[in-house]
Amino acid sequence: MPSASMITPLGGFGLIERGGAIVEAYWCDREEAPATPLLTSAMQQLKAYFDGSLRQFGLPLAPGGGPFQQAVCTALLAIPYGRTKTYGEIARDLGSYGQPVGAACGRNPIPLLIPCHRVLSAQGLGGFSARGGVETKIALLQHEGAYPFLF
Repeated sequence: MPSASMITPLGGFGLIERGGAIVEAYWCDREEAPATPLLTSAMQQLKAYFDGSLRQFGLPLAPGGGPFQQAVCTALLAIPYGRTKTYGEIARDLGSYGQPVGAACGRNPIPLLIPCHRVLSAQGLGGFSARGGVETKIALLQHEGAYPFLF
């Protein structure tokens, strides 16, 4: 499967393409030139996101997973840049509970593009499965200006 990666302010970040859609994102230690037009566009959009000129990705995504995982990913995509929701709010919207929503966020195969970093626990930050854990989540929220709750 074609892939590409780049060094971001938070370290290396890569994407994998299959069937004309992004299917996976990963944290890495290297840069790899994009091999397809979609991956070229994705790398340009990531650069624009990190330089502050892009607030919403315009890429075809195919995160996989069962119906509940798909529903959670759809809910995450609906959270605007610079805003947050709690696991409980998403669970209520889906007729579920916070813990399964948290587990689905942890299994998000395309973090950042599907913004699981915008989901918080009722008591604070909650977890984050990316490299750097909660510190990376805080950095992303700060980048988006969604961090007043930290002060």
